[in-house]
Amino acid sequence: MTFKPHGKHLIAGHWVEGDDTFASEPASGAPHNFAVGRISDVEAAATAAEDAFWTFGYSTRDERATFLNAIADEIEERAEAITQIGSKESGLPEMRLNGERGRTIGQLRLFADHILHGAYLDRRHDEAQPERQPLPRSDLRMMQRPIGPVAVFGASNFPLAFSTAGGDTAAAFAAGCPVVVKGHSAHPGTGEIIAEAIHAAVQKCGIHPGVFSLIQGGNRQVGTALVQHPLIKAVGFTGSLAGGRALYDLCAARSEPIPFFGELGSVNPMFIFSNAMENRGEAIAKGWAGSLTMGAGQFCTNPGVSVVIAGENADKFAKTAGEALSQVGAQTMLTDGIAAAYRTGQQRVAGATGVREILATSCDMRTATPYLYATTAKEWLANEELAEEVFGPLGVIVTADTVEEMREVAMNLQGQLTCTIHVDAEDTPAASDFMPILERKAGRILANGFPTGVEVSDTMVHGGPYPASTNFGATSVGTLSIRRFLRPVCYQDMPAGLLPSDL
Repeated sequence: MTFKPHGKHLIAGHWVEGDDTFASEPASGAPHNFAVGRISDVEAAATAAEDAFWTFGYSTRDERATFLNAIADEIEERAEAITQIGSKESGLPEMRLNGERGRTIGQLRLFADHILHGAYLDRRHDEAQPERQPLPRSDLRMMQRPIGPVAVFGASNFPLAFSTAGGDTAAAFAAGCPVVVKGHSAHPGTGEIIAEAIHAAVQKCGIHPGVFSLIQGGNRQVGTALVQHPLIKAVGFTGSLAGGRALYDLCAARSEPIPFFGELGSVNPMFIFSNAMENRGEAIAKGWAGSLTMGAGQFCTNPGVSVVIAGENADKFAKTAGEALSQVGAQTMLTDGIAAAYRTGQQRVAGATGVREILATSCDMRTATPYLYATTAKEWLANEELAEEVFGPLGVIVTADTVEEMREVAMNLQGQLTCTIHVDAEDTPAASDFMPILERKAGRILANGFPTGVEVSDTMVHGGPYPASTNFGATSVGTLSIRRFLRPVCYQDMPAGLLPSDL
C-alpha cells in the first residue's frame, strides 16, 4: 500500500487546507507540502472538542473500549503504509517502525482492557450514619471523572508511540477526554495517516467528530494558542526541556491554570559498584555501549552517564566501552535540527574543564556517531553543564575515588526518568545506602539492566522529579497515565437515579 499525503489538517471530521504550507524534511525520498497551522484551526478544534465532551465524556466504558480497539484495527490495516512513510520521514529502520507501531496498537488495546475492569475509577463509598453522635454522617460516594478536552504535542523521537495516537492520546480517550493533537513537523505524513485511522474509527463507532483533531506544525504560535485556549483542560508533552518549560509557564500563567504533563528527558545515570565491576565490568561496558547507541541515542531514557569507582577495573571498563562504541557506524538522526543539537552538545562536553576524550569520531549533516568522555566526580560536581542531556549516542564516565564520593554524585543529581545500579550480592550493603537517594531522584530505578526499552504495563513509571518531568506524581507510559486526565468527584446524599452509572 502506497501512501501519498494530502497535507491537510483534520479538524473535527473535516480535512482542512491552510493559507500557507511548509515542506517536510524527510531522511529519504521527496518532501511533501503540509498546511501550516493557524490560530483559527485551534479555535475550531477546541470548540468542537468541548462539544464532543458532553457525549464522549459521559459515554460508557464499553463504548470507549470499542473505540480504542477500532483505532488499533484501523492502524493495523494501514501497517505497510505507516512503516513506509514513517521510515522515509524519520530515517528510522523498518524494524524499529514496525515495533513502534506494535507498541502503539498495544497501548490502545491495553487501555481498552484497563477501563473495562474499572479499577482506575477508584470508587469509594462511606455509608450514611444518621445516628452518629455528635453529628450524623451523610452518604458519600466518590469516583474519578474525565476533565475535558486535552491537548497533546507530538514527539520528534517517537512518530507513533508518543505522537498522534500515542500514549497521551490513548490515555485521554480511555478517560473520556477529546484530544487536539499538535503534530510534529518532523513527521507530518506519519501524523496524517494515523489521523486517518482515528477518523475512520470515529466514523465506524458513530462518535462525535470533535473527539479528535490534528493540527499540523509549521507555526509555533499554534502551540502557544493551544495551551492557552480556555477550553483545553490539560496538556501532554514529550520533548525538550526548553520547549516544555516554555509551554509549562504558559499553562501556569493562564487565568485558569491547567496541568502541564511534560516529559523532558534526563541523563539517566548508572552507578556501577565495585564487585559488579570486578566480576562483569566488561559485559556491563558492552551492554552500555549497545544501549547508548540504540536508535542513534535518541531515547529519553538513554543512559548517558556511568559513575564508577577509580581503579584498574574502571580503566578496563572505559577501554571496553570505547572499543564497543568504535564499532558503531554513523546513524541517521530524526531531523537536521536534532543532529545539529547533538553536535553542539558534543562540543560543549568536549570543551568542559577536566574532561578527557576516550573516543572521538566525526559526524556531519544528519548523521550521528558515538563519542565517549571521562571526568572525575570532583569535576562533575563543579560543572553543572556536564549534567545536561546530550540527545544522541554520547557517553560520559564519571570516576569517583570512593563510594562516599559516588554517593555525593547521586545526592547532587537533578530529577531523572531513570537511575540504574549494577550490583552483585556483595555490593548490597553499599548500594542500600543509595536507594533512598535514588527514590527521590528518579521515577524508575533499575538493577543490572539498561533503561532503554520502556515496558507499557500497569506498573511502569515514565516520569520523575523536575526537570525529568513537570509533574512528579504522573507517568506518561502505562495504565497509571490515565490518572492525568481524571479528577475525583464526591457525591453526597445523591439519589440513585442521579449517580453516574459506574457508581
